[in-house]
Amino acid sequence: MATENVRMTPAQRWVLALASTASFMMSLDSVVVSTILNTIRKDLTASTAALEWVVNAYNLTFAALLLTGAALGDRFGRRRVFTAGVALFTVASAACALSGDVGALIAFRALQGAGAAMVLPLSLTMVSAAFPPQRRGKAMGLYLGITGLATFSGPFIGGVIAEGLDWSWVFWLNLPVGAAVIALTARRLAESSGPHTRFDLVGVLLVTGGAFGLVWGLVRGNTAGWGSAEVLGAWVLGVVLVASFVLWERRTAAPMLPMRFFRVRAFATANPANFLVFASLYGTLFFLAQYFQTVRGQGPLGAGLRLMPWTATLMVCAPIAGRLADRFGERAFVAGGLLLQGLGMTWIAAVAGTGTAYPELLPGLVVSGVGLTMAMPAAQRAVVGAVRPQEIGQASGAFMMLRIFGGVFGTAVTVAVFAGRGGYASAADFQRGFTAAMSAVAGYAFLGALVALGVPARRPAPPAAAPAQQPEPAARVGGGETGILEKGKS
Repeated sequence: MATENVRMTPAQRWVLALASTASFMMSLDSVVVSTILNTIRKDLTASTAALEWVVNAYNLTFAALLLTGAALGDRFGRRRVFTAGVALFTVASAACALSGDVGALIAFRALQGAGAAMVLPLSLTMVSAAFPPQRRGKAMGLYLGITGLATFSGPFIGGVIAEGLDWSWVFWLNLPVGAAVIALTARRLAESSGPHTRFDLVGVLLVTGGAFGLVWGLVRGNTAGWGSAEVLGAWVLGVVLVASFVLWERRTAAPMLPMRFFRVRAFATANPANFLVFASLYGTLFFLAQYFQTVRGQGPLGAGLRLMPWTATLMVCAPIAGRLADRFGERAFVAGGLLLQGLGMTWIAAVAGTGTAYPELLPGLVVSGVGLTMAMPAAQRAVVGAVRPQEIGQASGAFMMLRIFGGVFGTAVTVAVFAGRGGYASAADFQRGFTAAMSAVAGYAFLGALVALGVPARRPAPPAAAPAQQPEPAARVGGGETGILEKGKS
């Protein structure tokens, strides 16, 4: 039987379904919040700076705590920490919905980010551990496809809420989904963990402080000034703490992120390529909806509908790309996908104007979307496939951290490029900045394609290769890995 035709076991289906649903909930929240910021500004009389922190508070705690969330799951149980993270995110969502002022909303958005940092790296870890290497790409493609429903539907849902409902419904939507995930995780998933080593508290403190400093500098750069003492001081602190983290991880007996991972070619190249995937993705996402509203005069709902041909590709193409990466290797999909993203954004930069008809933008939107959905599952597969099965949790934490860093970096730098060439004074002024911004995101993608050429090539698997029905590495890894495919107890 060919590899791709092997049916998933019921346990694998539950792992994939629950991990994907949790990822869907958090991705939808992030996308929809970005589309209702103007409504929040009016209702809570928030300043522009405060409005930025509604987004940045989430990103800051998410990025700073990602590796910590992965380490906690490996040490104290992935199901336990995953469930706690979903619970924290759900409770914080209710608190966001009840917020009466923007300060409270920002504080609870930071709590949401902390919950997401416990959930998202572990969702990727659990999916990776549940499937053998020859089928992992397909599983990750399905994971991304389900998550892609959030990206696909987010602009539309945000538009509906912005135009017809109270903004708090963005957060109330998380309550029934979160409650269902918590209940089903307790009943359907077995506990699993990484190697039974001591908790690397020094590493946690160093990497959390370092990530906080680097992200703080990025999110404050456009407001405080890229050469300000605040931004430069944050970056210096971040670099010093990250360097100290690297030195500590090289000498400690139980590192939370073994530095030897970076000596593995696939890990060392797929991670920076993925950083640039998300830099280009988030830089694009930040400005596309604004283009349709500011230049073309669409409302939030109209802008969301026009984004759907771009976002729909993640739902449709990601499972296909993941399955093909299983057969043909990751390099062609990561490099080729980033090349298509660069070409799509180059097209948008070239044709988008104050009088451009929507059909003229469609080729660029579709090519860009297909490229991103080729690159993402293949990059994930390359990273987790570069380490031993019991180390998937550590690799997933690093992967997710660089992913969120890429998103923050892409947004901050693209906004700076936009501000240097244009602004919001008029449609023509916005258009000049938008063209420069889309050129920048195309540049990130082209650079990522070059980096991805360093991912090792892999020959196609022989068609007659017969995979094991019960993948032992995922079910019981090393001496200390608890079987994630065994039925969980309620």
